[in-house]
Amino acid sequence: MKFAVRKKYLFLSFILSSLVFASSFCKGQNTENRTVDSAKTIPDTLLFKLQSAQSAITEINAVNKKGYDVEGIRRQIDAVKENVNPLVKAFKAKDDLDTKNLLSFNLILRDADTKLKGITAILVQNSNALQKMSDQVVSVSNDTLLKNDEKGLPGSKLYQPQINEIKSRLQDAGQLTGKNLEQVNVLLANASALNVMVNDLRAQTAEKLELSGKLALSKRDPYLWEAPLRNSASNTTGNLISASYQGQQQILKYFIHSTWDNRLLAILISIAFFVWVRRNFRNSKRALVRRQLGEIKFEYLKPLPVFSTIIVLLNITPLFEPDAPSLYIELIQFLLLVLMTVHLWNVLEKKQLQFWILLIALYTVLIVGNAGVDDTIPFRLVLIAINIFFIWIGIQLFNKVTFKEFSKKYVKAVLIVLLLMNVLAVLFNVFGRVDMAKVTSVTGVIGLIQLIGLSVFMQIMLDALDLQMKISACNKGIFSRINYNKAKEKFKKGLSFLCILLWVMVLLINLSLIGGLWSWLSEVLSKPRVFGSIHFSFGNILFFVIIVYIANKLQKHVPLLFGEERITFNEGSGHKGSKVALVRLVIIVAGVLLAVMASGLPMDKLTVVLGAFGVGIGLGMQNIVNNFVSGIILIFEKPFRIGDYVELADKKGKVRDIGIRSSKLLTPQGSEVIIPNGDLLSGRLVNWTLNNDFIKTELIFKVSADSDFEAISKLITSMLDEADNTVKKLPPEVLLNNITADSLEIKVLLWINNIYVEAEFKSQFLQQLVKKLKDAEVKIM
Repeated sequence: MKFAVRKKYLFLSFILSSLVFASSFCKGQNTENRTVDSAKTIPDTLLFKLQSAQSAITEINAVNKKGYDVEGIRRQIDAVKENVNPLVKAFKAKDDLDTKNLLSFNLILRDADTKLKGITAILVQNSNALQKMSDQVVSVSNDTLLKNDEKGLPGSKLYQPQINEIKSRLQDAGQLTGKNLEQVNVLLANASALNVMVNDLRAQTAEKLELSGKLALSKRDPYLWEAPLRNSASNTTGNLISASYQGQQQILKYFIHSTWDNRLLAILISIAFFVWVRRNFRNSKRALVRRQLGEIKFEYLKPLPVFSTIIVLLNITPLFEPDAPSLYIELIQFLLLVLMTVHLWNVLEKKQLQFWILLIALYTVLIVGNAGVDDTIPFRLVLIAINIFFIWIGIQLFNKVTFKEFSKKYVKAVLIVLLLMNVLAVLFNVFGRVDMAKVTSVTGVIGLIQLIGLSVFMQIMLDALDLQMKISACNKGIFSRINYNKAKEKFKKGLSFLCILLWVMVLLINLSLIGGLWSWLSEVLSKPRVFGSIHFSFGNILFFVIIVYIANKLQKHVPLLFGEERITFNEGSGHKGSKVALVRLVIIVAGVLLAVMASGLPMDKLTVVLGAFGVGIGLGMQNIVNNFVSGIILIFEKPFRIGDYVELADKKGKVRDIGIRSSKLLTPQGSEVIIPNGDLLSGRLVNWTLNNDFIKTELIFKVSADSDFEAISKLITSMLDEADNTVKKLPPEVLLNNITADSLEIKVLLWINNIYVEAEFKSQFLQQLVKKLKDAEVKIM
C-alpha cells in the first residue's frame, strides 16, 4: 500500500517537472522568435518615418507658399513712418509748437501706436509659427532612421531614393523657413523701434500739452511795442507759410485718409437727401398733383438739388468727424461760403452780396495770413486790423440782423462770441500770445459764418419737409394725417437743436477743447459706481432714459404709421381695429426690456426690484396695475374698436383712442373723456356699433282726436320709404301710443342706418312731417 502511494507521488512529480521544462522551452522559443520579428519590422518603421517626414515637409511648404504678407506689412510700417517723420522734423525744428499742432500730432501718434501694436502682434504670431516650423525641420533632419548609412539597419537601402528626395525637400523647406523667419524678425525689429519712437513722441506731446495748458495766459512772444520790424533771413514770410503749409498738409492728408469711413456715412446721408428731394420734385410734376398744388417753387431748394445737397453735407460733416483738425474745419467753412455764394447769387440784394463777398475775402486773408503771422509788427498789426473790422461788424449786426430760422437770443449769442473772440485776439496779440490770437480770431469769424451756413441749412431742410408734406397730402400719405403746423414746428425745434449742437462742436474744435471734453465726458459716463450692492454707471442710466423716452414717443405716434386718422364725431370716421394698441404694447414691453438690458442691472438685482415693485402694488398701485392688465385684456378681447359709439354709465361718445392704461371717449358735445381701462372692463358697457351702425329710434307727437289715424300712418310710412338714412329691410312701425279726450298720441319706431345722423335725421323728418300734416289739415296738439 505504501509502495503504491509512493509510486503515485513520483509519477505526479515527473509530470510537474515536465510541465516546468516545457514552459521554460516555450519561453525561450518565444524570445527567439520576437528578436527575429523585430528585424523584419524595421522596414515598416522606416516607411512610417518617411511618410511622417514627407507629411511634415508638405505642410511646411504649404504654409510658406501662402506667405506672411511681408510686403504688405512692410508697406504698412513705411506708411506709419511716413506719417511720423514730419512730426519728428517738427519737434526738432521748433521747440514751442502751438496747441493746435500738438493736438493734431497727438491724433496722428495715437493712431500710429494703435496700428503698430496690431502689426507687432501679427509679426510675433508669425515669428512663433516660423520658429516652430524651423524646430520641426531640425528635428526631422536629425532623425537617425533617415541617415544614409550602409551599415545601418537592414532595409534602409530599399528606401534610398525616397530618403534622398526627402533630404533635398527638407533642405529647401529649411532655407525657405529661415528666409521667412529672418524677414519677419527684421520687420518685427523695425516695428518695435518705430513703436519706441512713437511712444517717445507721444510722451513729448503730452508734456508740451500739459505745459501749454499751465502757461495758457503767459507771455510767449514779445509785446507788440517790443516786436521786431522784420524776420531774420532764414525766417522769411514765404518760408513760414511754406513750412506751415507742409506741416498742415501732412496732418490734413493723414486725417482724410484715416477717417474715410465716417465721411462715407455723411456722404450716404447726403445722397439719400438728394434722392428724396429729387423724387418729390418729380412727383410734383404729375398732373394730379399739379392740379392741386400748381407749380412749386422754393427760395433755397431747386428741382435739381446739387448745391443744396453739398451745403447739407458740409454742415453735417463735423457731427461725424469730431476729431477733425481745425484746418479741416476752416476749409469746410470756406467751401461752404463759396457754395452759398453760388447758390444765393440771385437771391441776395446788391448790398448784401457786396457784404458777402467782403466777408469771404477777409476770411480768406485770415486763414492764409495765419500761416505767416509771426511776432513781427507788420503782420500783427494786419491781424489786429482784421479783428477790429469784425468787432465793428458784430456791433453793427447786433441789433439789426435777424434770421427767421433762429431766435434772436441764439443770433445775439453768436454775435457776442464773435465780439468776445476778436477782443481777446487783440489782447492776446498786444500782450505776446500771437498763437492764441490766431485761434480766437478764426474761431469768432467761423462762428459767424457757420450761423449763416446753418440758417441756409435749416431753410433747405424746412423746404424739403414742406415739399414732402404737400406731395404726401395729395397722395393721401402719412403726412396727410398729421397737423401740418405742429409737425413743422416740431421739426424746426429738432433742427434748431441739431444746429446748436453743430455750432458748439465747431467752436470747441477750433478752440482745441473737444478732445479733452469728450475724454472727460466718456470717463464720467463709463466710470463704474456703487450704490450699496448695486454697480452702475451714468452711461447705463443715460441709455436707460433715452430708450424709455424713444419707446414712449414711438408708442404715441403709432397710429400715424398704420394710417389711423384723427377720430372726429361725424359719420365719415370709420372703425379702426385694436392693432394699434397691440403694437403699442409690444413697443412698451420691448422698450422696457431693452432699457433694463442697457442699464446693466443684473438679474438677481432685478428680482429685488420686482419684489419691491410687488410690495408697491400691494400697498398703493393696485389701480394702476388693474388698468394696465385691463388694457391688455381689452386688446385681445376687443369689446369695442376705435371709432365705435359706446355708452358707459352717464357717458356716451365715440372711442377715439385705446391706450395701455386708459382710453379716450369723444362726446357729441366735443369734449374728450379719459376713462380708465379698469372701468371699461368692469362696468356695464353698451357698444352701439359693434356689428353695425344701425340704431332704432322713436318719434312721438300728438294730433287732434278727430284725425284719421290710418291716413296719418300711410303718410308717415310713405315719407319714411323715401327717406335716405332709413334701413329699408326693416320697415317702420306707426303705433297709437295713447288716447285722451282731445288728442291721439302717435309713436313711430324706425331704424336709422347710422347712429351719428340720428339727431339730424329727426330734425329733417319732423320738419317735413309738420308741413305734410298742415297740408292734410291735421291739427298737431
